[in-house]
Amino acid sequence: MSAMIRKARVMPRKLEKFRDSVLRKIVDRLSQSSSELEDPDPTLDPHLTALCREAAGEGIVLLKNDGVLPLSGRRVAVFGRTQVDYLVVGYGSGGDVKSPYRRNLLDALTDSDIAVDGDLASVYRDWTAAHPVDEGFWGHWPFSFPEMPLDDEVVSSAATRTDAAIVVIGRAAGESRENKLEAGSYYLTDDERSMITQVTASFEQTIVVLDCGNIVDLGWLDEFGDRIAAVVLAWQGGMEAGNAVADVLSGAVNPSGRLTATVAARYQDYPTSENFGHRSFNNYAEDVFVGYRYFETFAPERVLFPFGFGLGYTTFVLSPALSIENDTIRITTTVKNTGARAGKEVVQVYFRAPGGGLAKPARQLAAYAKTSLLEPSQSQSMTVEFPISQMASFDDAGASGHPDAYVLEPGEYEIFVGVDVRSARRIGAHTVPAMTVTRQLTEACAPDPAHPFERMTVVRDGEQRPVLAWEPTPRRARSDRRSRVETRLPAEFSITSDAGLTFRDVREGTATLEQFIAQLSPDELEALTRGDLIMNSPLGTPGNAGVFGGTIESLRDKGVPAITTTDGPSGIRLSAYASLLPCGTALASTWNTSLLEELSEAHGQEMIRKKSDVLLSPGMNIQRDPLCGRNFEYFSEDPLVTGKTAAAIVTGIQSVGVAACPKHFAGNNQETNRNRNDSRVSQRALREIYLRGFEICVTESHPRVLMTAYNKINGVWAHYNDDLVTTILRDEWGYEGVVITDWWMQRAKDPDFPGLRDNAYRVRAQVDVLMPGAMRGLKRDKADSSLLTSFAHPEGITLGEMQRAAKNVLRFALSVNRPTSTS
Repeated sequence: MSAMIRKARVMPRKLEKFRDSVLRKIVDRLSQSSSELEDPDPTLDPHLTALCREAAGEGIVLLKNDGVLPLSGRRVAVFGRTQVDYLVVGYGSGGDVKSPYRRNLLDALTDSDIAVDGDLASVYRDWTAAHPVDEGFWGHWPFSFPEMPLDDEVVSSAATRTDAAIVVIGRAAGESRENKLEAGSYYLTDDERSMITQVTASFEQTIVVLDCGNIVDLGWLDEFGDRIAAVVLAWQGGMEAGNAVADVLSGAVNPSGRLTATVAARYQDYPTSENFGHRSFNNYAEDVFVGYRYFETFAPERVLFPFGFGLGYTTFVLSPALSIENDTIRITTTVKNTGARAGKEVVQVYFRAPGGGLAKPARQLAAYAKTSLLEPSQSQSMTVEFPISQMASFDDAGASGHPDAYVLEPGEYEIFVGVDVRSARRIGAHTVPAMTVTRQLTEACAPDPAHPFERMTVVRDGEQRPVLAWEPTPRRARSDRRSRVETRLPAEFSITSDAGLTFRDVREGTATLEQFIAQLSPDELEALTRGDLIMNSPLGTPGNAGVFGGTIESLRDKGVPAITTTDGPSGIRLSAYASLLPCGTALASTWNTSLLEELSEAHGQEMIRKKSDVLLSPGMNIQRDPLCGRNFEYFSEDPLVTGKTAAAIVTGIQSVGVAACPKHFAGNNQETNRNRNDSRVSQRALREIYLRGFEICVTESHPRVLMTAYNKINGVWAHYNDDLVTTILRDEWGYEGVVITDWWMQRAKDPDFPGLRDNAYRVRAQVDVLMPGAMRGLKRDKADSSLLTSFAHPEGITLGEMQRAAKNVLRFALSVNRPTSTS
């Protein structure tokens, strides 16, 4: 009997994995219009191309350099098949862009002023041609490519002809899977280790180039010690990746990238290592101690390369000074280039809050800025500032006497300035004399009382050093959702007969949006709350991710446009050639928001040319754990870097009239069972870490569209989560744009309103549009009836709620920068 029970438990998971695998394959095929490009024009904007190369180069992080770099004019032997089969982006919807070219490293180095050994290059070109890469299929892509077996004689012969060696190690991340604690994924393979051993035995100077989208194990660097003279974390720079790396290696570009996540000695050192990758749920037990917040507080000795770290080919001196006025912390500093090469520096400002009732990390990033290109002996004066209220902590337990509020506990708030989190030095402090509430909020998205777990906290030993301890995570206390929702149900516009008003009348100001909506039937309102059911809708540009807005004929007859969405963030995923941008981590590693805004503005212009209205970008989930498969799309373990980077990208794209769509809101920090996994997280960690980046992006750049996540947050799916979307996003942050689901969603009944399920449940939470339009499956004739069924129910969805969703969609449609139907 026990065996039968075990089998019954296992079979559903097997069937689920089989179904998901089949669905992914079908979706992958369906999202492409045909095997042929609908738009075969390979022409790209040279300005955008140049910006891609610049951003890719500026995001490269130099981790080590014993004087071997730059290599201009030197003779170099290049090892590793990835020099030819170069990985320029991760796999999945975020990287599947049809770029007309992808520049590999060997070709770029050959065209630079570095003298690449031709004999060895020919060996690798011939071998890779004879052993082509098998790139697999959706969710089953390779993590790395098999390495060429290397004879000692080949290595020693190359050493007689050259001055130095470059070893290229490649790793591929991807959607719908995680990286693994296996050789060829997180760890080196035996062949790679042998290659490094052989090369370092024959060459006095060896440079390692890491072509990866995620952080991987670098503990092996200690094994080789001084035999490795330089380490370049190149990330994956898109179609211009090879050129960007060659620019840095040759010295044409001085590296100025900085780490946006901590590199630890071992994977097990990360605070999330025991609470990541579980199928049903993950307890976010590390709480606010994510990444460097944990390491700098509890385990600084377990860090190989600290957050914010990066070297260059020159040196700088900072001369910071602190002033405080008008509730603002202001740091003015002169940055002087004291080296022999032109370069850029990143000024980073951190704070340490005093101990009190709330646990505090040892350091938190408060602000940052990047200099312009400074010539030798040139200086730049900079001012970096942030509000005092930014140093407040969210009290989800009432420890301060002010539950559900951001508070500044009394004491000294120390300010640190430097070029990474570890080397930043104290320049002063601000004293808060008494407990201060900076924002009083309400309980939202609190953990379920049925699922208790403990979280990290801090206690002090006899010498006041921080010691890791554990405490119960505060759980949900409120049970009044029904009454809260009922008190804010919107008023309806009484349905009128068709007055003949068109969307053009609204555009031209001869009719109001409310008048136009009032003449829409329930069927038309329902159509505005979903997409055109499938990916690659015939109503949109070929290869589109989906279409919403004018999804039925009667709406199009009234002039409502069909709005095309396209996958991002590394480019425009269509059945057409388009630019392939650097991966998200590479962009964030520039720490240069003005460059990213300029790049994104040019990318927005390409959207117009390619007829994309909404780019499903940026991806801005926190890099909670280094194994997350989509970390390459995301920016940082830090919410400030995440939010500022995303805001720059959104501002740039939207400056030309098209729309960005930040994703995935929120807590989507792993790919394993992402459609059903529950992120169990305290209110404090949710607000300070996982929502903070979104808050910065929403309040600073005002994205016109925003996408929810697949996962649950404390038991409630994001696409049904009233606390998340209504209480926090719309009420607290003032968001007025369109909220869409990620592609398809899970069925569920509203626990507080028996007349609502599925799409009615979603619309009540103010998630406006189901994408691509069907609940699940791929048939265009399978529109879900749950919204209209609920509308007919006495306690179902109200007319006002459907009209509210329609208004959000139509208000956005008014902003779309392209001609629309006027019939």
